[in-house]
Amino acid sequence: MSEPVPEFSRPLRIDSLGATARTLQVEANEDERAALARRFGLVAIDRLEAELALTWDGERVTAAGRLRAQVTQSCVASGDPVGAEVDAGFEIAFAPRPEPAPEEIELSESDCDIVFYSGSEIDVGEAVAETLSLNLDPWPRAPDADDALKKAGIKAEHEVGPFAALAALKDKLKR
Repeated sequence: MSEPVPEFSRPLRIDSLGATARTLQVEANEDERAALARRFGLVAIDRLEAELALTWDGERVTAAGRLRAQVTQSCVASGDPVGAEVDAGFEIAFAPRPEPAPEEIELSESDCDIVFYSGSEIDVGEAVAETLSLNLDPWPRAPDADDALKKAGIKAEHEVGPFAALAALKDKLKR
């Protein structure tokens, strides 16, 4: 059974890269942005584009560039739409998929930005989509988020915990 094609696929044959850096621009169309918004649980993606410089060194391809996006997320407190711009630099290494390791291995920090590929192609579109996902605000808040939380009976950080308990004791001592 074959793997599903990503929503924003921009396959690139590795052997089309030369010894010098190749620049590439990718932009998601309306259907691709809508599909990615569903995948990432966003209200909308109004823009998604990236500029990349690709270099090939043997089996490894490095993509360095800049991602720009305009997204709408849901506020974690109220559910209201929250607009956000993403403008992030990135560097991703594409490397051949390793053989399964017989035991556990430890990854270094430099291993975390590696996208594995098999065959003769890399998918720069999927790498850009994953980079967008990693750069989204995990806790988007609308301007009225604190009011929504208060109405739901959720206390603010300063109202709970040991310092709040000490403040309450201080108030009792003043009486």
